[in-house]
Amino acid sequence: MNALATAAPVLWYLNRATGVVLVVLFTVVVLMGVLATFGRAGRGAPRFLTQALHRHLSLLGMAMLAAHVITAVVDSYVDIRWWQAFWPFGAEYKPLWLGLGAVAFDLIVAIVVTSLLRTRFSHRGWRVIHLFSYAAWAASVAHGIGIGTDSASSWGRAVTFGCLAVVVGAVLLRLTRLRRLSEVAS
Repeated sequence: MNALATAAPVLWYLNRATGVVLVVLFTVVVLMGVLATFGRAGRGAPRFLTQALHRHLSLLGMAMLAAHVITAVVDSYVDIRWWQAFWPFGAEYKPLWLGLGAVAFDLIVAIVVTSLLRTRFSHRGWRVIHLFSYAAWAASVAHGIGIGTDSASSWGRAVTFGCLAVVVGAVLLRLTRLRRLSEVAS
């Protein structure tokens, strides 16, 4: 028996675990991104703190995402090729759900790269690209629901619906705040 076959159950558990951790971690990252836009002196956490936490959790998420992709590709239980992590078409195993994961991955990489090169972009250009984080988050949640082994379990549903509630609540809070600010400015 080769070493890879012996490691297969470990890889499968690592892939499942990183997937669950990622949906929670990226939910917190989206929440911190929304909260970072609220920071004002004297109210809650200072903006630099929420932005730093947002940035560092995003980088931790990228490391977890790399582990998730690597374990999916290296695990021999399901045939997922390395290029299917980047290219959303042509997979044989659950192509729609795997493709959504690839779309989420591509968007997240674009968001991270443009954030690292933020000084080379206009603020408006950077923000437009950064807004794709909502689409990346939604695609990753859909990916987890469709392909995740634990998505049908009661705890898997609780994690997913909890994350959905947090992001939807944060977005509604942000939209309400934007509407109030536009009313005050008028």
